[in-house]
Amino acid sequence: MRAAGVHWLDSQTTIRGGGGIIECVAQDVLLWEKRQRSGGVETTLRVSYIELYRGGGGLLDLLEHHIYHKELHMGEDDRGNTDNELKQSTEKWSEADVSSWLRTFGVKEQYIKKLFDEEVDGQFLLELNQDYLKTEIGMKSGPAHLIIKKRDDLINSQQKSQDRKSPSKRDQKSDLKQKSVPCLPAANESLPALETDQDVLQERQTAQEQSACVLTSKEDCKPHPFDKDGTDFTYVKHRVLKPESGAFDLISPCHEYKSFAIAAKLDRTRLQAKFAKEILKFGTGCMNIRSNGTIHFGVMDSKDNGGYMHGEIIGVPVEEKDMYVDALDYIERSFSSSDKEHVRQCVRPPRFIEVMDHESTKKSYVIEVDIVPSVSVVKGRVYSVCLPNFKESANKVEFEKKTIFRRVGSKTEPVDDKDQSDFYHRVKDRDALREKSENCQFLSTPDICQDLGRKLTMLVTGGKKFIDKEKWHILVTNKFKPDDLCNIDWLLNMNIFCVFDFDPDSKLSGLCHRYIQHHAANMHFMQDYRIPSGMTIREFESHLHLFEQTSWIFCNGRTGYKGNEPRCDEMAWIKKKMTVLRESVSLICKQILPKGTFTVIFLLTSPVEKPLLHTFYEFFTDMEGHEDIICISESEENFQTWQKFAKRSCEPETVNRSSVVGMKMSHINATLQQIQPVTSCATKHLPIYVKGQCVLQTHEEERMHSLEILTIDHCEETSKDFIEAEKANIERQFYHGGRVTWLNFWLAEHGYVGEVIERDAYTEVSKLIDALKWNVDQSPVNSINIYHHPGSGGSTVARQVLWNNRKNLRCAVVKPSYSVAVVTQHAVELREYEEKDPQKCLPVLLLIEDSDKEYLDDLRNELEVAINTKRIQHGTSFILLSCSRSHDPEKKCKEFTLQNVSVTHKLSAKEKRKFAGKRETLEECYQPEFILTFVLMSEEFNHQMIVEYVEKFVKHLLQGIEHGSLVTRLIQYVALLNTYVQNSFISQSHCEALLGLPIGMDRFRQHGFERSLSEQAKLVFLHLRDDKTYIESIRIIHPLVAKEILQQLLGDQNCRSNLAMKLLRENVLFEHRFGKEEYLGFLRALFIKRSRISRGDETDSYFSPLIEHVCENENPEKAIALLKEAYERFHKDAYFAQQLARLHYYYEKFEEAEHWAEMAAKQMPNNSYILDTKGQVYSKWFNAKCKAIESVPKTAQNTADAIHTALKAMECFEECEKAAVADTETMNRSGFFAEVEVGCKLLKLFSSLQVFSNRTNGHSECMKYLQTDYIPEEVKEPWAPFHDRLKKLPKTLHEALEWISEDLSYFQTDIRTDEEETADGPEMKINHPLVWLVNKSSEYGKYFCEAPSPHCQLNPANLSPFTKRMIICRLGGGSITSILSKLTEQKEKDPIGCLERILSLYPSNPLKANMDQKDLVNYIVAHVALNCLSPQSLKVTALKNLQALSRQFPLEKKKCFPGALFLLTLLFWPEDHDSDHEKETKYEIVRSAVEHLKKEYWTKMKDIPHRKRRIYTHFFLSNESGLHKIVHKSKLQKIVKVLTVSEKRMKWFSGEALKMPEIAKMLKPVSGWTEDGKVYLEGPQKKKLSIHPLYVPSLPCGNENITFYLGFTFRGPVAYNITVIK
Repeated sequence: MRAAGVHWLDSQTTIRGGGGIIECVAQDVLLWEKRQRSGGVETTLRVSYIELYRGGGGLLDLLEHHIYHKELHMGEDDRGNTDNELKQSTEKWSEADVSSWLRTFGVKEQYIKKLFDEEVDGQFLLELNQDYLKTEIGMKSGPAHLIIKKRDDLINSQQKSQDRKSPSKRDQKSDLKQKSVPCLPAANESLPALETDQDVLQERQTAQEQSACVLTSKEDCKPHPFDKDGTDFTYVKHRVLKPESGAFDLISPCHEYKSFAIAAKLDRTRLQAKFAKEILKFGTGCMNIRSNGTIHFGVMDSKDNGGYMHGEIIGVPVEEKDMYVDALDYIERSFSSSDKEHVRQCVRPPRFIEVMDHESTKKSYVIEVDIVPSVSVVKGRVYSVCLPNFKESANKVEFEKKTIFRRVGSKTEPVDDKDQSDFYHRVKDRDALREKSENCQFLSTPDICQDLGRKLTMLVTGGKKFIDKEKWHILVTNKFKPDDLCNIDWLLNMNIFCVFDFDPDSKLSGLCHRYIQHHAANMHFMQDYRIPSGMTIREFESHLHLFEQTSWIFCNGRTGYKGNEPRCDEMAWIKKKMTVLRESVSLICKQILPKGTFTVIFLLTSPVEKPLLHTFYEFFTDMEGHEDIICISESEENFQTWQKFAKRSCEPETVNRSSVVGMKMSHINATLQQIQPVTSCATKHLPIYVKGQCVLQTHEEERMHSLEILTIDHCEETSKDFIEAEKANIERQFYHGGRVTWLNFWLAEHGYVGEVIERDAYTEVSKLIDALKWNVDQSPVNSINIYHHPGSGGSTVARQVLWNNRKNLRCAVVKPSYSVAVVTQHAVELREYEEKDPQKCLPVLLLIEDSDKEYLDDLRNELEVAINTKRIQHGTSFILLSCSRSHDPEKKCKEFTLQNVSVTHKLSAKEKRKFAGKRETLEECYQPEFILTFVLMSEEFNHQMIVEYVEKFVKHLLQGIEHGSLVTRLIQYVALLNTYVQNSFISQSHCEALLGLPIGMDRFRQHGFERSLSEQAKLVFLHLRDDKTYIESIRIIHPLVAKEILQQLLGDQNCRSNLAMKLLRENVLFEHRFGKEEYLGFLRALFIKRSRISRGDETDSYFSPLIEHVCENENPEKAIALLKEAYERFHKDAYFAQQLARLHYYYEKFEEAEHWAEMAAKQMPNNSYILDTKGQVYSKWFNAKCKAIESVPKTAQNTADAIHTALKAMECFEECEKAAVADTETMNRSGFFAEVEVGCKLLKLFSSLQVFSNRTNGHSECMKYLQTDYIPEEVKEPWAPFHDRLKKLPKTLHEALEWISEDLSYFQTDIRTDEEETADGPEMKINHPLVWLVNKSSEYGKYFCEAPSPHCQLNPANLSPFTKRMIICRLGGGSITSILSKLTEQKEKDPIGCLERILSLYPSNPLKANMDQKDLVNYIVAHVALNCLSPQSLKVTALKNLQALSRQFPLEKKKCFPGALFLLTLLFWPEDHDSDHEKETKYEIVRSAVEHLKKEYWTKMKDIPHRKRRIYTHFFLSNESGLHKIVHKSKLQKIVKVLTVSEKRMKWFSGEALKMPEIAKMLKPVSGWTEDGKVYLEGPQKKKLSIHPLYVPSLPCGNENITFYLGFTFRGPVAYNITVIK
């Protein structure tokens, strides 16, 4: 049964265990009592349970974990074995009871569930140890230690409680006549009704029988500091003050307690009389004996116990404080006129101290009145008082007779008449004692001075000389005093990850207001730290801009904020915000910041309230200890509140050790600035256009968070002490293989260390930049590419260029992982920062490292659009300096000599001299193994020499290594990743988890990690830090070393598959939560990422380099086993199944390949790349089956199986095509190509069958079978399951070829197409799709035409329309794309004769032939192409005839093919000699065609970036007329043949190629204008036609009259070479 939130359990359960009662929640304090006589002994069962506020599973912060108190008072005859019974009370706990007990002190639910599942009950609990909890339950050391400690405390407290309750003498036992144990009624007993507050109080009073005092274990607390106002102080309900005391030394106050529980509910008159009576009685007693004293109301005295302890704080409700203050007005009527002034001076006004109580939302207080009888006031006097007393009979206040009171022990008693003479006589003695005590008060020995400055320094630095500038800090604080806000410079120089701010006014007038004057910060609330469903941690970090700018979390409302975020009082906050606090702290500590990478600083600048205390508890719990938590408080009182709460979670000495108390903020500020690596509030400067400088404000710099901005005075803020202490380490880290830092350049520039060598490439890049930066004829965005061998110093060259240009250009490094749009926005802001005129700004030099070409192209395009939008005039605005790894930098340099620079291992003679000199200098300071990377550089990476050097180095290094150690295993894992995955690393947090490093070392975490490494690991590991998060990681110092380590550690067997398998099965690494995304990304890449030359790899690979190595050097079975394990490890990831399918079919294990392809497709049925793989399985299988029957005669029987497989392949490719077309973000064309490939091979197989290969009628039999219902007898039975599908083969192939042709007519490329490399990339790559299309179209036509050769003379009149169409297709006239390819394909022997032959196959009178639209389009295009090649050909018809033919296209333009619409724009483009009517008619035809072309274009384009699918221009408008008015692009390209492919492509795209005089003479400039960034030309009757500008940067900034060249595309006309008419 349940009543008022209480679970009523049977008495036996409660007496024995009581653990389950922790689950109970009561709204009020309930009492229930039952008496029973048994065997002559009276047993009293009394229950007093307090409501538990369970804030999400943790122990109520201000309540002891002993929520229930056992009261044992036993008679002599029934004492029994109490020790055993106490032990049994825990032993009898159920699993649920243990779970409930664990929740009381914040054990995580996952551990509680695990313990419950393991059936840990009370008996098991008593036997638990830390090893079991850590190994079997999987706990961290912190929670395991806490559980054992709490278990031991529970047992000890039970034992102590029993010892106190047992009488000390045997003869006292007879005085005890009852046994009192808390229990609850049995389930079958009736329950008492819930009482009112008054009933409860009355029952408490009646319950105070002649029972022994109730002894319970409740926490002691100190009283409020005596006679001190203005201090922040609170009491906690149910804590216990020391017992009432008498006079001790007259200065230490005596104390008297009054519960005042009943009196507090009286009316004003009665309450004031009662209150005044108690104060005046106590005050007079103190004054007469000259002792300080405090009377407390709301604290239990011995007379009003009712289950409470003496001195227990309960508080009283106070509705009107003035009612209590005014009660002291009775002084005027209770004392004589001579005494009342003295009393006023000695009796202090009431002090109201709040009582913290989770049981109720109502506030209660302890009311205290201090008595201070200074000798200067009371000397020589004895005071008598007439106490006020409300007489109920008279219904008024009456005054008692004058009485002299004095303190006797802990009581205030009247002085008897017989003692008054002596009392008066000893006044002088009491005055003398008081005077002596007052004098001694000011002569007391001061406390020993603690070195707080050193303590603060050690805590903040973790024992180092300086604060780690790459360590994050979390600040938890409340309201700042105005004076303190002037001393926060130390905070401004720290890396603050986030601030938990409990001051609602902080943004307006507090710490936040001051902070954002110097730094950028994002305003958040705690609920913002909830991760939306489906979002990864990295995405969430970007979403909140974590690590970029400080996250300022307002924890209790924000003043001035218009949203719904009000401030809450303490109890409302606990109810509403406690959960989101827990979630936000847990997210930060468990998923974002690894342990040891951050410190939490609690800065207590004002009175501490419950929410702030709860924040400590959450951090303490989630950080699993106190090692990285610091408390700073100037106020002793604030700290005491903090300390009392904190010591519930950890030992008091731990709290004190991590706290700095008593330092003023100004002292903290001065102390910490001395140990910061940078000077306070350093000023940074940028160069400006007019050769001066401007100040770069820090908060503005942080707003441009995607850029690492290089300032003129970069690194100048570094403190001199830091430089002297760290310069050697900084230099050694660089020459050991670390990436160069700005501090390396600064130290060299200022002579602290030797110079950083300038490679020859540095000079080349500098010259290119000098040529670009002030050249007004350059495009606004220019690129310079540095390609470098791995480890050759390319990154150093690039950064050196930026460093040396920082004073005359605005320089920045683009940080990784930011979108192009964000980088563009920040780059433009950097360019215009503090410049007066956007037209006159310094160029911005942006360094982009290890980025793919797609990102660079998109960035360039976005910057060009931005410049155009802002209407910036000519000249360079941005220089993109790209630095990328390449295995053949010199080849890359030759591809584009104007903007590519190579950095290789090969040194010039000049460089050799520099490196030799530097090596001698370094070897004087360091052993060669400490500068290995530099040694390799100085040897030019000579292959044989370096192989021997590295082999010798690693062999020496690995001598004596312990092969079975965890550190050696870690070395192997890192080496494996570094060998096969570019730029891979393992986070230090992962390494610590693998090595099993203990939690307790976090204060000196880095030193602890390094101590755990072997000497070998210290030499080969290079420590890295993430530029954004500062999270540490490690890699091998050089890829060659990593490769050699694998070779030597794995021995001759070289079983890398075994090592990879171990890595996959390493649960600690796989499941570790910090840096998990990066680690899993590297692990995925290890197994499925292929090498690509375009990405800087040495070769293109079909599988990942590791898998290929295993296949070649071990065996394919091991590679398959590896991928299967990875598939399971990555939760049956479809991409691993895809790789397994590929690997199986590569080794012709087709059944297994089929299985894995099915598995992949089942999981991702709409992924076109996976469907493509599935099709490839059958395609390869089909090839294998064809090969198997290659040497035997082909029959319907022995080919049936192969045909069946081919048809399954084509079905898969058709599914792939549908998925690709439906995908709006990518365009995978591989399904169309593959379907045609398989279809053509299938036709080839057909033609080899005896029934179809007969010379006389075999071919006609084949055509008859494929095009009609006819089925030859030979194939009827064997091919029965797939006759229908085979007969659809011609149509299927035709449709696929048509789709490819149309796609290429839109998006043809000039060079080899490199498909984007993804995990699910296409299986087959078509390097020259246009050539492929021509060949396959011809092959397709060959199978379906009757002519043995395309050039044999046949009478067209004797041919069927289908046969003619197939011959045309075979000749290359089946589509626009293949026809126009004859203008560009140089291998075509006789393109003119071929086109004439094609035209001869069409009807002699096409106007009357009623050709279908497709044939009509091809016919017209053939005439246009022939005119381009041979205008004098007799087969070419006039333009007007072609125009007449084109009028046969559907009048409803949406029914027209894109090719038809394209021809309409070509044929009907108005000419100068046309009449106005003709122009108007043609204009309308063109306008309508363009409108529908654009719609078709956007359907094709989808949401794919323009860079990936650039529209192709087929023709340009020339100066001539008729059909000669259009000139094909190929004619112009022949003029630009001197350039490299890459340069030619760029010049075509930008329009530069069209400025060549030879080309300009051929093309016709068209007049138009720009309006709001768009290009228009004027049609008839002032109508305007919008023309798409192909190169946006060429648009003028304003609205101008322009000329341009007109290109014709499948999107419509486009504008080239836009020029403003001057």
